[in-house]
Amino acid sequence: MVFQDGGGYVNEKGQYRATVVFDNLIYKKEMPVTIGLFINPGTKPPADAGGKSISNRSVEYDSLGDQYARFLIDEMMPEVGKNLKLTDDPEGRAICGASSGGICAFTVAWERPDQFRKVVSHVGSFTSIAWRPNVPASRGGDLYPTLIRKTPAKPIRVFLQDGSNDLDNAHGNWFLANQQMAAALKFAKYDYKTEWGTEAHNGKHGGAILPDTLRWLWRDYKAKE
Repeated sequence: MVFQDGGGYVNEKGQYRATVVFDNLIYKKEMPVTIGLFINPGTKPPADAGGKSISNRSVEYDSLGDQYARFLIDEMMPEVGKNLKLTDDPEGRAICGASSGGICAFTVAWERPDQFRKVVSHVGSFTSIAWRPNVPASRGGDLYPTLIRKTPAKPIRVFLQDGSNDLDNAHGNWFLANQQMAAALKFAKYDYKTEWGTEAHNGKHGGAILPDTLRWLWRDYKAKE
């Protein structure tokens, strides 16, 4: 199971504490034995000598298309696979993220359902982050509800969490965008689940319900022999 912004998810004092949740659920046999791959976004060199590095997070996470999926499948997973046995069953592979990491998780499964079929999105950024001067138009997650409705359904399972006090800015309204995603998934008859709360753009709600989220995500999984 891949996590974007992995440092936040793996932090045992953070809001998600994913490794603790993994250990508890695996011990109780409420999810399969699972390898967690926690990845932070990259950075680019500073524009000026002595300046701060430039985050590549939005380019990696908010962009539509298969570039990040190829990074995982062709580079990261083979490297991990040198030391650990990874399943090649797409039903046994999940991907999770928050905010831009949430849309990234959906994009990976959307582009490569032959590799990933389980998605968890916390406060996902399904909004028009791209619509600014000189920014590539591919960073427009608000396109997904239309694409979901007009594309034959893909064999992916999707969990969406958000709160009514999430962001509302020039890029869009995060809570409304997630509700549009849910409506499109329902229309296209996807296997999906939503959890709406009242929190803002943070991991409090998503972290609190992560055990139940993973129980739902893996509820009927049987590992291939």
